[in-house]
Amino acid sequence: MFLSFGIEAFFFAYSENTIIFMGMQKVFRFSVFLFLLFVSFGSIAQDTIQPIAVDSLYREDQFYVGITYNIPLSLPSGATTRGLSGGFQLGFLRDMPINKQRTIAIAIGGGISIDQFGQNLFIGETPNDETIFKVLNNVDFTQNRFNMAIVEAPIEFRWRSSTPSSYKFWRVYAGFRVGYAYWYKATFKQSENNVNQTKIPEFDPLRMSATLSLGYNTFNFFASYSINPFFKDAVTTDGEKVDFRTLKVGLIFYIL
Repeated sequence: MFLSFGIEAFFFAYSENTIIFMGMQKVFRFSVFLFLLFVSFGSIAQDTIQPIAVDSLYREDQFYVGITYNIPLSLPSGATTRGLSGGFQLGFLRDMPINKQRTIAIAIGGGISIDQFGQNLFIGETPNDETIFKVLNNVDFTQNRFNMAIVEAPIEFRWRSSTPSSYKFWRVYAGFRVGYAYWYKATFKQSENNVNQTKIPEFDPLRMSATLSLGYNTFNFFASYSINPFFKDAVTTDGEKVDFRTLKVGLIFYIL
């Protein structure tokens, strides 16, 4: 199952040459519901379930789910955010403590991240199939967004104040993620004119980011910064380099 933000993002599965799309407004609502359910279940489990015996070889925080607000960075001159920019992530991390107290650990795993960016940087193409990057100043439109779905491998260096018998503790996790964007789409809408761009040669599907999560108990602050820009060798119609990347900030929840 793939989850996504936005009215026009899509849940899809491949069947030979056919792509099956499903409207993502319902999927977005389900993503929020899943996040809240995950948080509620984890809170109840951590607050009410007592272990039968203390496990001195315990592991922590091996499943995660989170939501973010995505802030576009390094946009060309005149480009600004517009509309919904958000993300959803979930995955698994294998916790591997490296000290006797098990308060320091390394974790590695896999997950998915679905992101949407609303802004006024139009992405289209000419009749010769050349990509157009144009800042839409003084242009009326109802929607202009860029969506992507990423399979990623997170790596974290972890410090926490946990003990074998306590489920409430402070944590600071710094990490790195490398991923592959298996799907992306640029969407532009205005009255009687819709543009959907799914082939952008300048797009770099290899995604790398630095991450930080910190907090206490259930809710934790999360931040992620794009190390590499989304597009390579891309310039606007005014000749300005497109160094589009993002800072994602939000909440992340860990369990088990």
